[in-house]
Amino acid sequence: MFPYRDDNPTLGTSVVTFALIGLNVAAWVLVQGMGSEPYLSQSVCELGLIPGDFLGRIPVGYSIPMSESTACVMDADQEWYTPLSSMFLHGGWLHLIGNMWFLWLFGNNVEDSMGHVRYLVFYLLSGVAAAAAQTLVNPASPIPMVGASGAISGVMGAYVVLYPRVRVHMLVFLGFFITRIAVPAFLMLGYWFLLQLLGGIPTLGDEKGGVAFWAHAGGFIAGAVLILAFKDDELVAKHRALAQYV
Repeated sequence: MFPYRDDNPTLGTSVVTFALIGLNVAAWVLVQGMGSEPYLSQSVCELGLIPGDFLGRIPVGYSIPMSESTACVMDADQEWYTPLSSMFLHGGWLHLIGNMWFLWLFGNNVEDSMGHVRYLVFYLLSGVAAAAAQTLVNPASPIPMVGASGAISGVMGAYVVLYPRVRVHMLVFLGFFITRIAVPAFLMLGYWFLLQLLGGIPTLGDEKGGVAFWAHAGGFIAGAVLILAFKDDELVAKHRALAQYV
């Protein structure tokens, strides 16, 4: 299932959401060389979050091959800002495009619910919480973690709290047959959250690379909790008056 729009009009221009998308794309082009080597591997090693290195749980000099010419060498002194910088990096084109699509689809309405500055703080806090969740599950992991999906999961958690019954339109792929359905946000996002939990259970203690399921789950929960403090009830009421429900 793939969501392509919701029935929740925005109240104003989503300045911060646009800016966040722009920063992610700029990082992909200017820092990561659009996925070309050695820029991709270097950026992931230097600016991605490596839980075991960040916490000093990996021996100095331990290395993880990233490409034919690049390896991440642990120094047990990773920079303090990597939980933040890692949220603006991606591992590939599909990773970037998928994250930016979900950010736009759900982020504009969440930004509308609290205002621009508060939304930026909310987004960054959700991303840090997501990184903390993944680190807590695998604190000695030598695998670099990158992607905006933890912060975006926080946005999705906020959305389901704010607008649980708003219609989300989805494409459903059944083999070669494609159909469209509209479901309430709580059903779509609840199903997504369940998939993260089910996907995360087999990765407990696993030091192999892959999807950071616990970052997704942690970000989602953080967003659902933080929105209670960040939302503007008047703005939310205006949204709910305009939205369409299932």
